[in-house]
Amino acid sequence: MTMISKKKLALMAMMVMSLGVTSVSLAAGPVTTGNPYGLVYANAITQNEKGQVNIHPVHYDLDGRTIAANVYTPKNYDPAKSYAAIVVAHPNGGVKEQVAGLYAQKLAEAGYVTIAADASFQGASSGEPRHQDMPYFRTEDIHGMVDYISQYPGVDKNRIGALGICGGGGYTLNAAKSDKRMKAVATISMFNSGRVRREGYMDSQKDSVQERLKAANDARQKAVETGEHSISGHVDFESITPERLKSIPTDLYREGLIYYGQTHRHPNSTFDYTTDSLSELMTWDATDHIDLINVPLLMIAGSKADSLYMTEDAYQKATGTQDKELFEIPGATHIQTYYVPKYVNQATAKLTEFFGRTLR
Repeated sequence: MTMISKKKLALMAMMVMSLGVTSVSLAAGPVTTGNPYGLVYANAITQNEKGQVNIHPVHYDLDGRTIAANVYTPKNYDPAKSYAAIVVAHPNGGVKEQVAGLYAQKLAEAGYVTIAADASFQGASSGEPRHQDMPYFRTEDIHGMVDYISQYPGVDKNRIGALGICGGGGYTLNAAKSDKRMKAVATISMFNSGRVRREGYMDSQKDSVQERLKAANDARQKAVETGEHSISGHVDFESITPERLKSIPTDLYREGLIYYGQTHRHPNSTFDYTTDSLSELMTWDATDHIDLINVPLLMIAGSKADSLYMTEDAYQKATGTQDKELFEIPGATHIQTYYVPKYVNQATAKLTEFFGRTLR
């Protein structure tokens, strides 16, 4: 992990507070994607063609919330046949049309039925207040994807795997602790949201935990009294200068702003989260009881990612399974595993090998 001075980390924390409490922005990307399904990744499906991978926008109920999802079916899909399936959880701030959709499509190309869904309270899924980001609901979203895909025509409910990316990786680990319908679990660039919200990125904010918890409690009380939910993490993608972007010392946040704000921008994607969510996020950790995962586990991360320490920590603590592997992609940073072809291809090949072995 790249060593960064505490002074620079403190500056980074003040600037972006886990992807921004102050307004930072980039040259604006398009507010519409131009793709009929809203997909923003390279080589995305533009129309369903017979005999090819197809995409199927769906909606389903989850505890009274309407979840918006995309199901991908493989070439020559036949509902009378039997298929393994994989649920894909998106990063914090992301939506199903970005990197989660990319990997869902890649895995469908490898023969799987896949699903990527927007988290509750986010994207095109329903739920109030908007932008609530709590571990219980993010975990339940993954259980809900398993619920839905297990009943999809042609899916073998005994051959379901899970893939979580970034924050979705941490929540996928959490879901896999108890959901034994998942027969194999994989993560890409896993991000432990609880640890980062509590201790800061690269553990840079340990000395301000109590103050930030107090701010979260104050935000909750404000919501009780006024009905208004304060927002943290807001990023104004319209106005950042290249000079200010260069001043961000970590690859994850600097490259994340470019990915989400410019090159892969989607109108439903935002870093906003309700400030009172922190009261739950800061008392949660993706690695708590991780030894309950007793199925094959693959954790993928870039060798140059400054977030690699979170994957390494979770991998070490995942003692409940002997079938586990930490696969580092040489030269890749965290965000580069989202879109750079040579890194995506390496991750896809490893995932295909892993799920091919574990979901036979």
